[in-house]
Amino acid sequence: MTIRIGVIGTGAIGEDHARRITHVLSGGHIVAVTDVNRSQAEAVVARLGLDARVYDDGHELIKAADVDALLVTSWGPTHEEFVLAAIKAGKYVFCEKPLATTAQGCLNIVNAEVAAGQRLVQIGFMRPYDRGYQLLKQAIDDNQIGEPLMVHCAHRNPTVPESYITSMAIVDTAIHELDVLRWLLNDDYKTVQVVYPRRTRNRFEHLADPQVVLIETHKGVRIDLEIFVNCQYGYDIQCSVVGETGIINLPEPQSLLVRSDARLSTAILTDWKQRFIDAYDIELQNFINGIAQGRIEGPTAWDGYAAAVAADACVKAQESGQIEAVVMAERPAFYNQ
Repeated sequence: MTIRIGVIGTGAIGEDHARRITHVLSGGHIVAVTDVNRSQAEAVVARLGLDARVYDDGHELIKAADVDALLVTSWGPTHEEFVLAAIKAGKYVFCEKPLATTAQGCLNIVNAEVAAGQRLVQIGFMRPYDRGYQLLKQAIDDNQIGEPLMVHCAHRNPTVPESYITSMAIVDTAIHELDVLRWLLNDDYKTVQVVYPRRTRNRFEHLADPQVVLIETHKGVRIDLEIFVNCQYGYDIQCSVVGETGIINLPEPQSLLVRSDARLSTAILTDWKQRFIDAYDIELQNFINGIAQGRIEGPTAWDGYAAAVAADACVKAQESGQIEAVVMAERPAFYNQ
């Protein structure tokens, strides 16, 4: 069975997903694309050698009879609109983060999916598909270190563009940790606080960098998350879980050990896409396989909502300097299936 897929938004991530579905993965075929800039969509079709129709409008593409499933990789503020339309059409949809730009928008999608009575939405959080995080998860679930007590983690980028502002450290950068740590600990967040260490000189005046998010979960786990987006030396993701009887650490990406010039060294990645390239492949193959089997199992619309609520609380804490509560709606039983 080949899943016929339409892509809404053919920017960098949309093109990359279309590339992997066409040239790397199996079971999926790109049959339709659209972009707010039609020439961009046409260029992607040509570059990737796609046998795909170019649509002028995302809603027209969603309604197409020869489209089984959607990839929503358009501008963030359009995500809610297109995902809701896909649910209404009864079509599976993979949506890159954010699921919606507001927690209420995410909840609208949750409610629509519950009303449809079928899981149709998978959100593009790729960390749970990373082998290192899977090893952490397995160790926790197998009780190898007893109950988790603390988590120390960091999200570091070498640099960011001048358009990057302080709140983006949460909604664009730390959003991945806000998702994966819930999954890792099987726990939800109770409170958050943001504190600011001494600021690096390698930043823009309008940007507070670095910053540290302090999180308390409902089970009492304490998390400290360092966000440092001008660290200069590379793209570096760290996670250490302290349990009752031991500590587990996220493995470093595989790299070559070099002995040269009186030094023993390994290279550090600088490109986030390379750090999680395998996870991107696996998550989309999982989506395609799930459709073929009639049941998708990746990160849910509820996960997108939970991350959005936590992010909103963190942005509020950035501004207030206070400990802020993370208040979520009641989880529908639909997502316990």
